Amino acid sequence: MNYPVQLHLRLDWSEMDMFGHINNVSFFKYIQASRVNYWEVCGLEACFKETGIGPMLLSTVCRFIQPLFYPGNITIRASVQFIKNTSFGISHHILNDKGELAAEAEDVIVVYDYNKNEKVTISQALRDSIAGIEGKPL
Repeated sequence: MNYPVQLHLRLDWSEMDMFGHINNVSFFKYIQASRVNYWEVCGLEACFKETGIGPMLLSTVCRFIQPLFYPGNITIRASVQFIKNTSFGISHHILNDKGELAAEAEDVIVVYDYNKNEKVTISQALRDSIAGIEGKPL
């Protein structure tokens, strides 16, 4: 599977829990950073600033595979897996310093008109942007 959008983050000492590894809550912070990064890359964040139409998180799930430890760095890879009428899904892989899979996550995003308080159809421009990033039609 291709993950065209990547984000590199440094693990922080404050993210450790009493067991000496990175707390599970921090994984969701990393997923959020990856999600927002994808929104910036595909132009959805700019669209929101210009029109009030932007992303709204519908759901997120994470499967923890192995712990992360401080000090360290991670890479979060992201890819859109599907696009429907008003929503799309982003898959994330969190990799440790060795390039090993530490967690995998899935988000479902709804495109939302914050002016009208309703979900809207995904524009062709956004579909084209995502397809260009992904290197495939969705």
